[in-house]
Amino acid sequence: MPDTITISGLVATIPRHIVTSEGLSITSFRLASTQRRFDRSQERWVDTDTNWYTITSFRQLALNCSTSIDKGQRVLVTGRLRIREWDNGERVGTTIDIEADSIGHDLSWGSATFSRSIVSSPAPAVVESAPQEEQNEEQQEEAVEQDVDPELAAESSVPF
Repeated sequence: MPDTITISGLVATIPRHIVTSEGLSITSFRLASTQRRFDRSQERWVDTDTNWYTITSFRQLALNCSTSIDKGQRVLVTGRLRIREWDNGERVGTTIDIEADSIGHDLSWGSATFSRSIVSSPAPAVVESAPQEEQNEEQQEEAVEQDVDPELAAESSVPF
């Protein structure tokens, strides 16, 4: 069973977004997480050691991350922790990776505006349902009730 971890920190590198030949979106960046403590002898806050993590996201999270996260921003990341030892002949080290399940801005440091992504997915098989015109009207009515753009509701297969 993988370890799940939540980390807050500073995006230390420009997020790198790639799409594989199979069409899989991947976005990764380095995260610096520094703990602070109050030093009573100096009567001030001091930074302790910095932990470095490689954050990797896939699919829709990767797409949203690539357009929303920038170097220098404070974020929260929840995901699966993986620690690997490496040796390249000259040097030996440890890499700490987190495969992200969710990423968001740390609102303790600023404000953000959220914009929902509408993902088009294949429509599920419908058995003996109302005609398409009635379904579109129902979606538009639900969207108006929930203050959503009716045109988006008609185009989307995501219920509002």
